[in-house]
Amino acid sequence: MVRTYIFLVFCVLFWSGNFVVGRYIHESISPIELSFYRWGGVLLFVLPLLILSREKIWAALKSHFWILFALGGLGIAGFNTLLYIGLRHTTATNALIINSSIPILILLLSSLILKQHISKKRVSGILLSTLGVLYLILKGKLSNLFSLDFNIGDFWVLLSSLDWALYSVLLKFKPKHISIGDFFITTVFIGTLILLPFYLYSSALNFSREYHVISVNFLAILYVVIFPSFLSYFFWNKAILQIGAPKVGQFIHLMPLFGAILAYIFLGEHLKIYHVVGMALIGGGIYISLTKYR
Repeated sequence: MVRTYIFLVFCVLFWSGNFVVGRYIHESISPIELSFYRWGGVLLFVLPLLILSREKIWAALKSHFWILFALGGLGIAGFNTLLYIGLRHTTATNALIINSSIPILILLLSSLILKQHISKKRVSGILLSTLGVLYLILKGKLSNLFSLDFNIGDFWVLLSSLDWALYSVLLKFKPKHISIGDFFITTVFIGTLILLPFYLYSSALNFSREYHVISVNFLAILYVVIFPSFLSYFFWNKAILQIGAPKVGQFIHLMPLFGAILAYIFLGEHLKIYHVVGMALIGGGIYISLTKYR
């Protein structure tokens, strides 16, 4: 169980980097291109496993097509594309604030779809860590809230948050006889196929331009293929199947915390008192949510 939590921490750390990378290269690559190259790269990476497991995967698709199609569409094709569209128009700060709504959305959808009981202790834990996120992003000053500029990009990020929350809850319906590895390969295959026509339309089959886009953004694409895609999705899916979506969703609140730490390490930014307070609130909220509750 401890290993599951450690993997979740790395999962969210890699996703924090995805926000930074997506915002950093938004002017040189379109959301559809980045999303397609990301998952097309993962598909190439797992292609040998896809070939080896083709009979089991085909049988799973025939028996459980619609739930696998929904999970591939939501988790692979939908979430990342919506997020990248949002990051073309909004700041990483705004995106992180909106992204912090995911644990609450997971809790609400779990109650509506799975009929799970929402305990007061779990709600208090989520609210406490949400407060920590807001305190961290607002740098400990409520007045900074009025200087934030919200725009159409925030709407797309909100849609991506709702998409991810729904995906996380619907993972409960993953066919039990499908291994986590085969499930990942299957949803990547489905998601990439969904993205393919949109990519072909947006690229207008201009292969010389696409070669230039890939060469300019190669390291960024390589990062999103390996870390926030291949590794993070495997960690996230496995954790949800082991401990449930509401608990796992709480770890999303670590993203702005990791953003502050990464800025301290790589950008030389100093840690302030509001960082410490925000970390304490986030950590306390996660601890409350993960302990036994009534």
